[in-house]
Amino acid sequence: QVTVVESGGGLVQAGDSLRLSCTVSGRAGPDYAVGWFRQAPGKEREVVAAISASGTSTNYADSVKGRFTISRDNAEITVSLQANSLKPEDTAVYYCAARYTVFPGTFVRESEYPYWGQGTQVTVSS
Repeated sequence: QVTVVESGGGLVQAGDSLRLSCTVSGRAGPDYAVGWFRQAPGKEREVVAAISASGTSTNYADSVKGRFTISRDNAEITVSLQANSLKPEDTAVYYCAARYTVFPGTFVRESEYPYWGQGTQVTVSS
């Protein structure tokens, strides 16, 4: 049984920062790729950032490049999303997703991830 749990969401003002964390448990070893997705009210879920199993490859949506950073601590088996210079349009439920893989790259499609967390709300006020 694989479990994905997000934490770190909250209510902040425009320009503030938040650090979201994702913990994946249920299988030994860090050989899983992780993606952060978000879904704003009335919109489809979209990828925000992704990181490979080794942590050497990352991928970002254009809307967050230069503001968000995805990283992982394989010793702790956690993946973080540092979100800086937040904007009201970043308001959404943020989801962490994981998949076990031997592929060295990242995955950016929802369908590529079998394991999902429940989501954490991020609200950015103007």
